[in-house]
Amino acid sequence: MIAIMDYGIGNLRSVQKAFEKIGADAQLVNTPEGLAGARALVLPGVGAFGDCVDHFRAAGFAEPLLESVNAGVPLLGICVGLQLLFDESEEMGHHAGLGLLPGRVRRFAGDLKVPQIGWNQLVWQRENPLSAGVPNNSYTYFVHSYYAEPANPDHILATTEYGIEYASIVGKDNILATQFHPEKSQDVGLQILSNFVEWVNRQ
Repeated sequence: MIAIMDYGIGNLRSVQKAFEKIGADAQLVNTPEGLAGARALVLPGVGAFGDCVDHFRAAGFAEPLLESVNAGVPLLGICVGLQLLFDESEEMGHHAGLGLLPGRVRRFAGDLKVPQIGWNQLVWQRENPLSAGVPNNSYTYFVHSYYAEPANPDHILATTEYGIEYASIVGKDNILATQFHPEKSQDVGLQILSNFVEWVNRQ
């Protein structure tokens, strides 16, 4: 079973339905105890970083997540779920993240229209578990005003251009995360989720 963590930050049914569409057993889990025995974890996120991380910690998910990841359980972060993996965010003040990946989350600067809403391209930086069958420059669906700035360039698996070139897929060991919404990215998104499930099954 793939556990999709439901910590009260939005309707996650679309994420679950996308996994169901590719034949994966994915269940919404709204208690930390529900993570026990999961083959993999999915950390979605919508809205502001501070609200997400506060809800996540208040729901009691932080320690079980860290324990599971440290034990080698695969993790997929989505949108703000990617951002939560880093050390800190500057969104509406300073907020500490989960610290699973070194780096920080910053706001798009300059005259860019924010949030970035719509389709944009992925540029693969290195082969990784999510890249199989996904051509370079494929389009995926984004909704965000902030982006992750990894401290280690090796953790950047794909980039996207929006005023700057920023990390749109990151990963390290058993951690993978997408800034875009694969559940809203049609065939490309379903392929990326399928790749994640296949990777989990190989662990």
